[in-house]
Amino acid sequence: MSEPIDLAAFPQDFLWGTATAAYQIEGAVAEDGRAPSIWDTFSHTPGKIANDDNGDVACDHYHRWPEDIGLMRRLGVNAYRLSVAWPRVVPGGTGPVNPEGLAFYDELVDALLEAGITPSVTLYHWDLPQALQDRGGWPERETAFAFAEYASAVAARLGDRVKLWATLNEPSCSAWIGHLEGKMAPGWTDLGAAVRASSHLLLGHGLATQAIRAAAPGAQVGIVNNLSTVYPATDRPEDLAAARRHDGHVNRWWLDPVHGRGFPADMVETYGVEPPLGDDDLATVAAPLDWLGLNYYFPAYVADDPEGPAPFARSVRREGVPRTGMDWEIDASGIETLLLRLTEEYGARKLYVTENGSAFPDVVRPDGSVDDPERQDYLERHLAACASAVRRGAPLAGYFAWSLLDNFEWAYGYDKRFGLVHVDYRTQVRTIKGSGRRYADIVRVHRGQGRRAA
Repeated sequence: MSEPIDLAAFPQDFLWGTATAAYQIEGAVAEDGRAPSIWDTFSHTPGKIANDDNGDVACDHYHRWPEDIGLMRRLGVNAYRLSVAWPRVVPGGTGPVNPEGLAFYDELVDALLEAGITPSVTLYHWDLPQALQDRGGWPERETAFAFAEYASAVAARLGDRVKLWATLNEPSCSAWIGHLEGKMAPGWTDLGAAVRASSHLLLGHGLATQAIRAAAPGAQVGIVNNLSTVYPATDRPEDLAAARRHDGHVNRWWLDPVHGRGFPADMVETYGVEPPLGDDDLATVAAPLDWLGLNYYFPAYVADDPEGPAPFARSVRREGVPRTGMDWEIDASGIETLLLRLTEEYGARKLYVTENGSAFPDVVRPDGSVDDPERQDYLERHLAACASAVRRGAPLAGYFAWSLLDNFEWAYGYDKRFGLVHVDYRTQVRTIKGSGRRYADIVRVHRGQGRRAA
């Protein structure tokens, strides 16, 4: 049994939320003026996605969102992190705004607020309009300015009601997995293009931050990074150096520039590619943040790999440790370590855990119920670690469980299920899992029955 969660550590106005992303749940990819994204293209490329799955229908959230808000109410959450689909709002990437696309999010935000749920809007969760990709995508500087233009349009429409904004979700995945490893859209394997993409993603963040604040005074703007604790596989000097490089690749490359430190010099040397941003650009990237988002799933144990791709460090699979259905090692202490690092090393004034969750092979019982004790245990352990971080000084203001619904899990298709709510993809029937009921209990105890251990 996992340790008790010290709910007294969390402030009374703590945001208890769930999170989703547009392409993973919405479906309706060709309705009401939406144009293709790079993920439509990638998922329809044979061999790129498990089972050749795609997001054409996904969870049909575009049509079933009132039911999904009802599920949030049953869970008792008071916040919901969603992403806006750029190709639904600005189908051409730049130029005319699609009024039907904006109207969808407008109606969704109103319904969330009516239900007592705070909307947290992420502007980019990987679904670049294919029209922009056809003009070069994120390796091109112009894409950063197109992103700011789109951000301005969304903030102007929703900013009177939405206060919590994220520019980018996990830009490391967009740059490294999408342009260096080729395992995500657009599927490139080009280090130079990946470094350029990383630079323009961060420039886009800075420009979008300015655009949001201009369109919606009072907006609270942040960025969401997927971070890992990093450990050397052995105490060999080569592995210690590899761990430093891996930390630079997944953590420091994304944290240092937005905190005014520029790109880490050791990583510029490792890549052998100079980021195409000048001093003025770096000042834009370092626009002050109102909050910082942490997505945490697993630690990394790495060994030196001089013949491999940058950053010349390979992950080592440790035996005899618990793992999720993604084969990711489970280490709840990592979320505490990272929250404290962001507080102490980067001076974060407000933090949100914007994603945290686990995939396991769920079993639907004959009565239709879904009991998932492994996911429940994962949730409890990570929340206990979050509480410990708060006790030690981390300014954590909210936790968003990934995910509200089972959904299209990118290159894994529909095989991997992260939801607190089970989705039968054939019938679209939703069923709250045991972990969802446990999360609802935790939220209820904290919000309604005083601040005590659960």
